Amino acid sequence: MNLKFFVLGVFFSFLSYSQKENKVTDSIGFYLKKSKYNAIDNYEIRLDYALKAKKLSEKQGVDSLILKSIINLSKINSRSKNNYKDFLKYSHRALRLAKKMNDSSALALINKELGYYYFDKEVDSAYYYDNKAEKLYRGLKDNFNTAVVLLDIALLQRNDKDYTGSELISVEALSLLSELNESNNVRKYKSFFYNNLALVFKNLEQFEESIKYNIKALDLQKKLDGNNRQTIENQKNNLANSYKGFGEYSIALEYYSQILENKNLVNERPAFYALVLDSYAHTLYLSKNYEQIPKLYFKALRVCNNINEKYKSIAINKHLAEYHYNNKNKDSALHYAYKAKDIAEEYYNYDLLKSLLLLSEIEEGEKAVEHLNAYVKLSDSLQKSERTIRNKFARIKYETNQIEKENIQIAKERMWLIIISIVLIIASFLLYIVINQRNKNKELQFIQKQQETNEEIYNLMLSQNESIEEARTLEKKRISEELHDGVLGRLFGTRLSLDSLNMNSSVEAIKTRGQYINELKVIEQDIRKVSHELNTDFVSGFGFIDIIKTLVETQTLAYHIDYELRPDDAIDWDEVSNKNKIHIYRIIQEVLHNIYKHAKATKVNISFKLKNNVILLAMRDDGSGFDVNRVKSGIGLKNMNSRINDINGKITITSKKDVGTTVTVEAPIT
Repeated sequence: MNLKFFVLGVFFSFLSYSQKENKVTDSIGFYLKKSKYNAIDNYEIRLDYALKAKKLSEKQGVDSLILKSIINLSKINSRSKNNYKDFLKYSHRALRLAKKMNDSSALALINKELGYYYFDKEVDSAYYYDNKAEKLYRGLKDNFNTAVVLLDIALLQRNDKDYTGSELISVEALSLLSELNESNNVRKYKSFFYNNLALVFKNLEQFEESIKYNIKALDLQKKLDGNNRQTIENQKNNLANSYKGFGEYSIALEYYSQILENKNLVNERPAFYALVLDSYAHTLYLSKNYEQIPKLYFKALRVCNNINEKYKSIAINKHLAEYHYNNKNKDSALHYAYKAKDIAEEYYNYDLLKSLLLLSEIEEGEKAVEHLNAYVKLSDSLQKSERTIRNKFARIKYETNQIEKENIQIAKERMWLIIISIVLIIASFLLYIVINQRNKNKELQFIQKQQETNEEIYNLMLSQNESIEEARTLEKKRISEELHDGVLGRLFGTRLSLDSLNMNSSVEAIKTRGQYINELKVIEQDIRKVSHELNTDFVSGFGFIDIIKTLVETQTLAYHIDYELRPDDAIDWDEVSNKNKIHIYRIIQEVLHNIYKHAKATKVNISFKLKNNVILLAMRDDGSGFDVNRVKSGIGLKNMNSRINDINGKITITSKKDVGTTVTVEAPIT
């Protein structure tokens, strides 16, 4: 009954714990959902929800939830211009955790976000992270996100005048997108790539191609869900610029006019309005329609000044300089040309280059030459910078590919290392089993051999005992016969003679009786002698010594060694256990074998002594001797040690070179 209650208690505890875990997980999911941009627009509230999700996930200790929470925090901070430090902090923390978890999807997302961050800050860092994200998304076979990252790479390359690279990347990305279902997002990114291709070909002054891709982009943008007016206006502006570059001024003016029809444009997007108005005015100027010029330029310039948009005012001032130079108003032309140059110097880019070229045309003499030289120098510098950046892109891509190859190689090497390690471990284990089994077999064989030899010694002892018993029987028989035939016969004859003289009291009879009494005394002595012989076991204690003597005689004869055996009569070998006798026998046999094999001795002395109920066996030879401390412990010595340990005895070996060796064995009687 108690067991049932215990099981139920464990079950409900587990159920309660699971419910608690699910509740916490649900809470984390809730906070993550509430922190999304499309749920709440307020940054502070979203950040608060995201931090709560992070705190709960860290309390849970689940890496996947912690990673989601940190990535979420990273995204929220990326949307705020004042929290880029937190964005980088969370992004790099997420990178470390994703690497630890080997989460390729998370790694790709974080690298993509870091690429976005560095896009307009550090071009090489942006390219580095984008390139890593692209490789990861390709590995995941995620065509859409691969294309998204490729867009950033294509834009970076176009901005740095790597038009060929940007074109190839755009075409590749469009190929990836064409394999996907035509969703709104796919159409949107296709339009982005078409727009990029249009700008690439415009910059290459291949205006027909540029117009073609602008129209493709515009057609797709018109099909996008939601309000895409701004996107469409941007695309129409790009298309108008391509027509202007191609010389189709009337078509260009038509598209500019469509954009400017939006009366709210100047309030909604004043910078874009100034840009379009300047392009519209410049197209009128190129088509030699000067009616609204320079009023349109001034209007665009006022808008830029009102919003402090200095960069876009460079082109307007340059266009005003061109207009006045064309109308022979050199002072005004120089005024606007220098104004364009002064602003462009802050950016040190192609706008400054164009301003310097314009000034070299307007100015005369040394000043014209000075501006022309500055133009050449800046042109070389910009081209060199572009080449450096292109080379850097190539180097980063190469290094990323190399790192990827190295990682693949490292993964292969690790795999082979694991395989080899497993094989070695298995082989070592099998080898250990084989060696262990072989040793066990040897041990069993040794034990079997020991048993055989022990049986042999035991049989010898039994045989010796039989011989002793036989000798005892024969001796008893001899004494019996001696008593019967000798002593008893003499007693009988003496008794009869005494009986006949018993009644005779003559001197002669008394003398004869005295002789017979003396005879009885002699018979008494004979009986005492026989009795003494019966009480003395003539073979007592000599059975085991005889076996030892036989062993020593046989071995020394075979080994051509003299021997001296000194037993101790004080040792009662009948009291010594058979096991002890067998071990003593084997130790003597082993020592004699070692003397013959190693010592080159001519004589061996073997002695037994009894001291404090311990048998002391000493075997001393006159051989070559050896260094006891340096000699290796062979099988024979191991066997002797094993035997002596088995009977709780002790063995001591002392040796001197060219003097001899002494083996002392201490064996208890029992």
